[in-house]
Amino acid sequence: MAAAATMAAAARELVLRAGTSDMEEEEGPLAGGPGLQEPLQLGKLDITSDEFILDEVDVHIQANLEDELVKEALKTGVDLRHYSKQVELELQQIEQKSIRDYIQESENIASLHNQITACDAVLERMEQMLGAFQSDLSSISSEIRTLQEQSGAMNIRLRNRQAVRGKLGELVDGLVVPSALVTAILEAPVTEPRFLEQLQELDAKAAAVREQEARGTAACADVRGVLDRLRVKAVTKIREFILQKIYSFRKPMTNYQIPQTALLKYRFFYQFLLGNERATAKEIRDEYVETLSKIYLSYYRSYLGRLMKVQYPFEALFRSQHYALLDNSCREYLFICEFFVVSGPAAHDLFHAVMGRTLSMTLKHLESYLTDCYDAIAVFLCIHIVLRFRNIAAKRDVPALDRYWEQVLALLWPRFELILEMNVQSVRSTDPQRLGGLDTRPHYITRRYAEFSSALVSINQTIPNERTMQLLGQLQVEVENFVLRVAAEFSSRKEQLVFLINNYDMMLGVLMERAADDSKEVESFQQLLNARTQEFIEELLSPPFGGLVAFVKEAEALIERGQAERLRGEEARVTQLIRGFGSSWKSSVESLSQDVMRSFTNFRNGTSIIQGALTQLIQLYHRFHRVLSQPQLRALPARAELINIHHLMVELKKHKPNF
Repeated sequence: MAAAATMAAAARELVLRAGTSDMEEEEGPLAGGPGLQEPLQLGKLDITSDEFILDEVDVHIQANLEDELVKEALKTGVDLRHYSKQVELELQQIEQKSIRDYIQESENIASLHNQITACDAVLERMEQMLGAFQSDLSSISSEIRTLQEQSGAMNIRLRNRQAVRGKLGELVDGLVVPSALVTAILEAPVTEPRFLEQLQELDAKAAAVREQEARGTAACADVRGVLDRLRVKAVTKIREFILQKIYSFRKPMTNYQIPQTALLKYRFFYQFLLGNERATAKEIRDEYVETLSKIYLSYYRSYLGRLMKVQYPFEALFRSQHYALLDNSCREYLFICEFFVVSGPAAHDLFHAVMGRTLSMTLKHLESYLTDCYDAIAVFLCIHIVLRFRNIAAKRDVPALDRYWEQVLALLWPRFELILEMNVQSVRSTDPQRLGGLDTRPHYITRRYAEFSSALVSINQTIPNERTMQLLGQLQVEVENFVLRVAAEFSSRKEQLVFLINNYDMMLGVLMERAADDSKEVESFQQLLNARTQEFIEELLSPPFGGLVAFVKEAEALIERGQAERLRGEEARVTQLIRGFGSSWKSSVESLSQDVMRSFTNFRNGTSIIQGALTQLIQLYHRFHRVLSQPQLRALPARAELINIHHLMVELKKHKPNF
């Protein structure tokens, strides 16, 4: 575009020149031309002056003539005026187009203007920030100078402290307790070499502290407590190790021997702990008793604390506690006899010196629990646990616990008897009318008694006790009386029998699950159940077959007395019985079976009662046949309507329930 503009300017200049010459030729002088109103006043034109230099014009013209477009126009003979107009027209078009472009891009230009304005604002803020930064740098430089001064002062203090450290290093090294020493004393096993090395280091530290204390060094007070605690820990670990090693040499309780070398070795260890190599046997024994007494007491106190937090029955906790006590006591007694070479009363005295406090604490704990205990089964189990453990101790030939077992039983037996007597009295004083609504199902009191009695009977079978059997007998009598008192509350005899049979059957079933079949309680309730069952069957058969039963009994009595001739007057009655039985026996049997199934909670017991009732009915009808076979009734026409006994048996089997 710049080349085109340059070419256009040159062409315009040439056209003007050419146009001027043509106008002068065609139109004459300039003054007479129609296009000029005034003559051209050139004045005094001095073309030789410096202000108008023709050389520059020539150079400009020459440059334009060298332009490729101008050369091409001159060669082709283009009309420069026409070409000039064309160029001007194109320039105008380009100008208009440029204006339109500017108008179209006006929004972008405005946006660019806004961006430039925003950039100016950002640059202004940056200028302000740079000014602030410059001021901060000036303040930082002053702070750096301050820090340099402080650093110099700190270097002086450091050199002073290093000088002091050099002088105090020897003292501090002698007093400080290194972590390796603490770790070895607290964590390392006694058998490791580093434990012995650190133990010697501990002794050296203790000696250094004593020496510095004599000089009046105040820092020793901070170290003394740590060294004392470490020494106590070391001594405790050595003692525990000795005890564990002694126990590790023990074999089963029946027969074992600790090697003599081990006895001498650990006896030497105890002499070392006492700090006197010539310690007497009494001093060793006293130290052993004191140590073991504390260990056992602490162990069983924490053991009891853990047991009380566990949700188990007391008898389980009692067994766990006394089993541990039995095992440890047997081991301790046998070890005392071996280690200290004692027996008889001397061994007993030494054993009780070691275990006496632990046994006393256990007795106090048991006595405290029994004060508020009303669980007879738990107490009875504890009694039998003691009896079993006493036998185990006797087999291991450890008589040292005999007195303790007697003390425990002296606490348990009275409490057990008291609880049983309270149960007996409670059942005896129970008023059935205060128990609320009653039904023929087993009563909850009889169920509780059955479970309670069966548990005590099953436990007592292992080691029988006559006093326990007497108390259980009293409780059984009171329960039987209680059942009769409750049964008397029912209006009908049938309901009374149903209640009695249900309760006897339930108690018998629970007892037979745990007690022996030939036990006194099982035999007693079996007899009561059989008697009430037979009475109930008779009561059950009475409504539908009462007339038949009465006639058979009367006829058999007459035949037995030799008065069979009196049967001739009973023909009408016999005929009515034959026809009534034949028409109603099936419905009566069906009603009887349903009634039994509704009345008894134990299906097996109900089945047994139905079988007994049907068997008794068959026997009754068979007896009725035998009465009718007498000569006095043999010619009775109604005998033809009798049901065959075998047919009756087949039909009754269909009503037999299967469970």
